Amino acid sequence: MLNLVVITSTPGTALNYLICLFEMNMKQVQDQTGKLISVPSAPLRIVSLVPSITELLADLGLHQEVVGITKFCVHPEKWFRSKTRIGGTKTISIEKVNALQPDLIFANKEENVKEQVEALAQQWNVYTSDISTIDDAYQMITDVGVLTGTSAAAHEMIQTIQEGCNGLSFQKNLTVLYLIWQDPYMSIGGDTFISNMLSAAGFSNVLQAKSRYPEVTVEEIQALQPDVIFLSSEPYPFKQKHVEALQKIAGKSQILLVDGEIFSWYGSKMLKAPAYFRYLRQQLRL
Repeated sequence: MLNLVVITSTPGTALNYLICLFEMNMKQVQDQTGKLISVPSAPLRIVSLVPSITELLADLGLHQEVVGITKFCVHPEKWFRSKTRIGGTKTISIEKVNALQPDLIFANKEENVKEQVEALAQQWNVYTSDISTIDDAYQMITDVGVLTGTSAAAHEMIQTIQEGCNGLSFQKNLTVLYLIWQDPYMSIGGDTFISNMLSAAGFSNVLQAKSRYPEVTVEEIQALQPDVIFLSSEPYPFKQKHVEALQKIAGKSQILLVDGEIFSWYGSKMLKAPAYFRYLRQQLRL
């Protein structure tokens, strides 16, 4: 605690001095919804409502600062077993979060429920990310670094990801249908982070003109005739049996199971993306 006595004949001067002192001891960023977030420069108590950001916080070394995570924050495993779980990404327990007395909460516009995030923001500092591109992810990592006092590590992480992605070079751009669900089949539109990652991996999304997560019929899959169909490991856990069933209707399209975390987790998981993209290309008979 800072004990300060300001002696001045001008009350306004004293107030301005205290305001300046307060601002010097705060870290501020604008989150990705346009809201200004201010947190103390001192060590923080952090709650993460987003699995990919939880992993990012761990890789930035914030092992003591993070006090709460969701039940879907499975990385790192040690945190999953030891940190307080405050519900699912869309079923946050406001009471459990309040009990943790956080200085800072990390949320995401798409992954979390708006009403729950707004309820938490009435009491606590909530940084909300909104990520559709790789550049959005870089900005989020930068902001997390500023707010948590880990800017140097965040900057180094971004540089490593950029160098890895810049080193990717593929002779042929392949068309791809990326499926995230079945019954009904659902895919991804061109305005998603996954689609942006596919581009980085040298693939052209056949549903680029669609938005968000469109349904796609068997007839549409047959008409699209993509070079490749990717079956993601999340949110629907596609398995080999789904590959075999889809192959009967997919014609000449090659079908592969892929790691959904690599394509959809916008944080330190991106460090693994370049090597994984090269691996995928090597699996293709195209």
